Amino acid sequence: MIKQISLFLENKKGRLAHVCRVLGKADINIRALSIADTTDFGVLRLIVNDPRKAYDILKENGFAVSITNVLAIEVADIPGGLSCALDKLELAGVNVEYMYAFIGTTSQDALVIIRVENPETAIEYVEKAGIKVVQEDEIYSL
Repeated sequence: MIKQISLFLENKKGRLAHVCRVLGKADINIRALSIADTTDFGVLRLIVNDPRKAYDILKENGFAVSITNVLAIEVADIPGGLSCALDKLELAGVNVEYMYAFIGTTSQDALVIIRVENPETAIEYVEKAGIKVVQEDEIYSL
């Protein structure tokens, strides 16, 4: 499982830039991100090279931050590759709550971050479905 940093941000000018500055000054490298917004706030999800340090630095700087377990999976980097992986997840009974792409690769395949209901159980089903789950050390070192 991978540790994901999640932040609640006010939807106003400069907030995202401030997060990036804080992380950059702490030598934290953002490897993947997703942001969803509403009129008043946004949820920023990050995969970084050092999640514990990122959490501590962001908390010290007054951000509402949490750590969530997610999975990183490899999908074929071809047309229909993601669809094929999602079909296997569906057949395995794994519900994907949300997902986003990862910058970088560990092989010729693409990497996708997925949030599922029960990550521990999902790993078993995902691997049985023939989908490679990428380990923490591989992700954080990219």
